[in-house]
Amino acid sequence: MIASGDADAMVTGNIRHYAASIEKLKKVVDSREGEEIFGMTMMIAKGKTILVADTNVQDFPSPDRLTKVAASCVRVSRLFGFDPKVAFLSHSTFGKPVSRNTKHVRDAIEILKTKKVDFDFDGEMQPDVALNPIYKEIYPFSKIVGNANILIMPALHSAAISTKLMKSFGGAKLIGPLLIGLGLPIEVAPLRSSTSDILNLASIAAYSSEVIDYKN
Repeated sequence: MIASGDADAMVTGNIRHYAASIEKLKKVVDSREGEEIFGMTMMIAKGKTILVADTNVQDFPSPDRLTKVAASCVRVSRLFGFDPKVAFLSHSTFGKPVSRNTKHVRDAIEILKTKKVDFDFDGEMQPDVALNPIYKEIYPFSKIVGNANILIMPALHSAAISTKLMKSFGGAKLIGPLLIGLGLPIEVAPLRSSTSDILNLASIAAYSSEVIDYKN
C-alpha cells in the first residue's frame, strides 16, 4: 500500500519479535542506498534529547557498519533540528584501558578520520564523559566531551540494556526504537509496546513520509 501510494506510512510489530518483523520487511523493502538498517532510540531526560544506536538490529557491528550508523544518525538528527555531536561509547575513554572488545570502535573512529565528514565526532569514551560538561576541563582537546547528543554503542546488548535501565530506573522517556535505513517510512513496534509507544512511532513514520524523499 505504501509503495503504490495508497498509504503514507506504516507501523507493524507488537505481536511478534522485533527481529522477525525486520526479516519480513527485508524481503519486500530495500534499504536506503549506502545505509545500514538499524534501531535508533530517542532518549529524553533532564531536558535533553539523546539519540542512541544500534538498539535493536545488529548484535556485534563491524567498524564499517558503525561509521554508516553514525552517518545515518547524523542525517536523522538534522531532520529533527539537532546539531549532531557524535560520541562512540565504550567502557574505556580514549583508549584507556585498552581492550580487544572495543577495537572495532577505535577502528571505526580511524575510518571516519580519513573521510571528509560534515559532523563532529570523537571516542572512544564512557557515557558520563560524553554527556557531562564537568569533564570538559579534563579533556579540553575534544569537542564532543560533555556535548554529545548521538551515542554510538559498541554492541546491541549494551545499547538495549542501557536504554531499558534509563527507562525503568532513570526515569527517561524513550521514543522508538526508530527503524533507520529502510527504503520506506515503516516503523516496528517492539513487544510490550504501550498505546503511547505505538502512537509515537506512527507520528514519526508520518513525519518521515513528509520530510524524506524515499524515491531518491
